[in-house]
Amino acid sequence: MARTLLVVDSISDWSPYYPSNQVITFETYLATEREDSEHRVRIINLCSSYSYLSDGYYCSLLAEARGHHVIPSVKVLNDIEKKALYQLQLEDLPQTLERVFKDLDKNNDIKVLSFFGTTRDPAFHDLARLLFERFSCPIMEVTLSYGHHWEITDLKAVTHRDLNDENETLFALALDKFSKKVWRKSRTRKTARYDLAILVNPSEALPPSNRGALKKFINAGRELGIEVELITQQHYARLPEFDGLFIRETTAIDHYTYRFAKKAEAEGLVVIDDPNSILRCTNKVYLADLFRTHKVPSPKTWILHKDNKTHLDQLESKAGYPVVIKIPDGSFSKGIVKVNNREELDLRVAELFQKSALLLAQEFLYTGFDWRIGVFNNKALYACRYYMVKNHWQIYRHGEKRTDSGSFETMPTFEAPRGVVDAALKASQVIGNGLYGVDVKEKDGKGYVIEVNDNPNIDRGIEDKYLGDELYRQVMAELLRRMENNSKGL
Repeated sequence: MARTLLVVDSISDWSPYYPSNQVITFETYLATEREDSEHRVRIINLCSSYSYLSDGYYCSLLAEARGHHVIPSVKVLNDIEKKALYQLQLEDLPQTLERVFKDLDKNNDIKVLSFFGTTRDPAFHDLARLLFERFSCPIMEVTLSYGHHWEITDLKAVTHRDLNDENETLFALALDKFSKKVWRKSRTRKTARYDLAILVNPSEALPPSNRGALKKFINAGRELGIEVELITQQHYARLPEFDGLFIRETTAIDHYTYRFAKKAEAEGLVVIDDPNSILRCTNKVYLADLFRTHKVPSPKTWILHKDNKTHLDQLESKAGYPVVIKIPDGSFSKGIVKVNNREELDLRVAELFQKSALLLAQEFLYTGFDWRIGVFNNKALYACRYYMVKNHWQIYRHGEKRTDSGSFETMPTFEAPRGVVDAALKASQVIGNGLYGVDVKEKDGKGYVIEVNDNPNIDRGIEDKYLGDELYRQVMAELLRRMENNSKGL
């Protein structure tokens, strides 16, 4: 379990706040031997100065040397000390700032005080959170100025000793949210061996796991000695507290889910799904070439390039109609169309080329259902038939106001056709050893892989219909095995 310590210059610095045995002086921290390896330690460095070779600087430096996760890190201290360094990480912000602050007075500078990525003014919350992800500092003053456009002209770490009464309250509330254990007595419970974060988005319309499944994962983890915590996008800076990250949110490359996976991997966590799996699975063009190279059975596939005017003629002569056109990174049947003639082909391809320079064309194999084989560590866990929506050719039909889905049937993997399971396993093996959902069509007893999904649906009442709680136990047991091996350096 993680232990949080607040390091201050003097205990008197903490007098405006509730007393806590987690508040220690830098002198005490300096004299403390390295913590027991059974406990991970998080240091929140609240020294009054972070300047080079100050107590605050040495606090972060020693914390990193001791293997403790510290906020702010030495890298952050060095970056915010030099404008040339921190501006390198802000080059992508001007357009965002211009859009958010277009109605503000451009004649005056704006100063924003951020507490652990939160602010008093809701208008600046997104900016504060984004900056905290890049420069994790307890209190930071941000100065925005308008020249040709809005830009951040100054970043400054601020000490809590200089706050007025109102800002002291905001700081305490932000710290409370950031680290609940500072204020609350821990409940008596069985000590967990490992901590696992499950990344979720409570507002996602079609999440990979519904609330019932998330509860099942939590219960299964705790039975195995894993303390499981649901986290969201706002908890990026907390990743080093955990031993593993389990992503239960729809992933994409240009999305924070990929950044979470990369950050967790860099911190040495066990990650499902790992960045390579996300990179490989979220792009159907990559999968098509991968399947072709490794002879994974799949429908005939052609790649269309936006600037090649002959591709459609060649496609028409080779594939005929109907043919399926896909954008490379679509999910849940989005960005996938079926065309029945040249007029439809020209129209829909032109629309999809506005989203991507490459498209995928695939021969149309009609079946009344798609097989989904759930695979973890190259082992088949579950098998489902996902049936097409009535009077539609896909398992999802997206309307303006609602999304319909077909029925399903879940069964043990040994009851699924051997050709389907073999094709799924062959496809997953060329991706990695993560958790995948392999979509397969069956024709004449042979399986044809449509795609591999890097974070497949595991919903209570659907994918667990046959295995029940055992499905969640198997997933968590594999995560536990990996965290154990990781701690042993295997």
